[in-house]
Amino acid sequence: MPAELLDREEYVEQAYFFRAYRERLADAVPSQEILAQVREELLSNTRLPVALEVIEGELLLRGQLVDGMQHLGHYFTPFQIFVIGQSEDEKAKFDQFTALHVLEKEAEYRAEEPTPQGLFIYHFEAISRNHLGYDHGLEAVAADPIYSEEFRDWILRIRTELGTIDFADMIYVRSEQMVLDQRRQRGVADWEADYAILFGAKEGRIAKANRSKDPLYMFAALQRQLHYPVVPRTQKAREVELDPVLERRLVIIEKRLQLAEAELKGGVDLTEFYARSDDGLTPLDQ
Repeated sequence: MPAELLDREEYVEQAYFFRAYRERLADAVPSQEILAQVREELLSNTRLPVALEVIEGELLLRGQLVDGMQHLGHYFTPFQIFVIGQSEDEKAKFDQFTALHVLEKEAEYRAEEPTPQGLFIYHFEAISRNHLGYDHGLEAVAADPIYSEEFRDWILRIRTELGTIDFADMIYVRSEQMVLDQRRQRGVADWEADYAILFGAKEGRIAKANRSKDPLYMFAALQRQLHYPVVPRTQKAREVELDPVLERRLVIIEKRLQLAEAELKGGVDLTEFYARSDDGLTPLDQ
């Protein structure tokens, strides 16, 4: 069963779930315990508590969130399932904390006044920044119920054009700004494109100004100018500096382990504990 657009309350609760799960997971709370806790905290008149019950059951059985979400394709969107699946894929370099943060911000945007254009740019940037793969990623995006049939067909079509056509050009030629420019250049006030126009004039102007540039600049401009949602970025791990005393103790322990291993092999070299003198090597205690 395909996903459907949900009420605002559902997206508000989804955003809370993804945020709570991410924060408690960082505190080393077991996933089963998180699901049980959050299920009790959510509004009982929404469908999410029942969904979490299904996810919890599949998590206990198979050990992954995505298995439960796949059974709830009428509730969770293909993009949500795709993102969680990528974060649980051992071959992918996409951590679960970032995945949950991405879905949290997406749910917050859906709970406000989302537009297909804003959601598409958010989805595309999330896939691009996190290297999730355009082929399967855009296929999941296109299946979102917020998109019209024309928008969906265009999303599936650009999968084969990425890398050969500038992404800003793809946005511009499908915008109202392109129509206005063509009318002015052709001198025909009622000129219309023979294909669907998917983006407004503002998106078109921003895309036109970012031709041949890094798409990230266009994403940032859309966020500044049109208040499009910002995609969370992966937090780099901080380098931890050990206390000097602790570091010295670790060095001593490592040295002792090396001596123990050498003794087991019958090859302890005592000369490294000797001091050098003019007469040769002498023990340090002499």
